[in-house]
Amino acid sequence: MEERVDETVSEPPLYSWKNRWMRTSVLSLVAMTVASLLIGFVWLPSEHGDFSAEGIWASICRAAGVPKRWGPVDQVAAASRTTAVVLNRSMAEHGSDQAVGLGATVALQCTICHGVRGLTSSDAPNLAGQYPEVIIKQLDDYRRGDRVNSVMRAYAQGLTPTQVHDVAAYYAYLPRAVNPALEGGTAAPKLVQVGDAMRNIASCASCHGGRANKLGAPWLEAMPKEYLLAQLTAFATGARHNDSHGQMRNMARRLTSAETEDLATFYARRPTE
Repeated sequence: MEERVDETVSEPPLYSWKNRWMRTSVLSLVAMTVASLLIGFVWLPSEHGDFSAEGIWASICRAAGVPKRWGPVDQVAAASRTTAVVLNRSMAEHGSDQAVGLGATVALQCTICHGVRGLTSSDAPNLAGQYPEVIIKQLDDYRRGDRVNSVMRAYAQGLTPTQVHDVAAYYAYLPRAVNPALEGGTAAPKLVQVGDAMRNIASCASCHGGRANKLGAPWLEAMPKEYLLAQLTAFATGARHNDSHGQMRNMARRLTSAETEDLATFYARRPTE
């Protein structure tokens, strides 16, 4: 009786390297791991403007969200700070009559640039009717050097915290300038009304009045046009950086020169005399 030989080739064990499915899976995993490392630690970090290659360990820490420095903030970190002011609703409360009166005395130093009643024909900002927390924040930023202006820093450093609140109460008490209504069916610029979602630009009216007012956002109506142009340009270039979380810088750098001009013209329009 003849003995039959089974000629069927048996497959290697599933977890054996000789198994082709095992080899394919391992090689695919290695390829995906290498691709992920290249994307996560090389390509994506290099897309950030502040990226600098400091070694593989620094890249791993950066990707994991580990702080670059532990402990007290050093001079380098302090220089990159935007503002140290933490806004709260109490700063927006209108001051007492006594605070307004004391603030009027303090504001005598401000009249040469900002006008006798907080309105000026120069390129300095109008302060009449400005929200109190805006004036408090800006004076504190000037004092700390987070907003740069040699004249304003010297002035702010000479004020006590009480005087800062008093002068803010005085200017908030004064009647603010209001732009005339648009005539002939003219509409406000689109960026003022609805912004531009495709470029991540919020509407100006959602922060600066018209639809809502965000705590710390200044009143802009009837501001001098040259002042508005200068501030939008400073935000766009980063020369001014005391906006919390970079809100104004992120918006201003996306504007075209024509849009910047249109916005400044819209907010600066004044009643004809």
